[in-house]
Amino acid sequence: MADPQYKDAIALLKADHRAVEELFEKFEETKANAKKQSIAHEICTELKIHTMIEEEIFYPAFRGKIEDDTLDEAYVEHDGAKILINDIEAGSPDDDFYDAKVKVLSEEIKHHVHEEEMPSEGMFAQCRKTDVDLVALGEQMAARKTELKAQAKSEGLPPATPHAVNLVSA
Repeated sequence: MADPQYKDAIALLKADHRAVEELFEKFEETKANAKKQSIAHEICTELKIHTMIEEEIFYPAFRGKIEDDTLDEAYVEHDGAKILINDIEAGSPDDDFYDAKVKVLSEEIKHHVHEEEMPSEGMFAQCRKTDVDLVALGEQMAARKTELKAQAKSEGLPPATPHAVNLVSA
């Protein structure tokens, strides 16, 4: 059952976008290393869950229904973020370039969100013009998100795996 605050799949994804934007702002305002590491971990976990539900459920639902280039670019943008996520999770605020990696990740995510949310030609606008049931898709995504959040709390999530690399090696 979907969280009632999300009326459809796109609303769920947009809510994720806003939550991560807030976390990036908190990171920027924080000076204490322990707090920075905690916020960075939260950012990475949220982004891993978000990319997993997009790649497992959302993007495949629209393959062949929206521009292939739009989906392909989204996967490659995710891959760039995943590399930084893994680096950030393996490091600490004492490491050289830690803050820079979080900042670049923030910039990459802002760009990705813009591409998805752009009015009229963005991915979400294209998706709304298809016959895909966004409410049912949102319910499926919310259920998967709940599973992944529980896994993150109990045993942790595995490192983020780039998708396009898997396509090349397949």
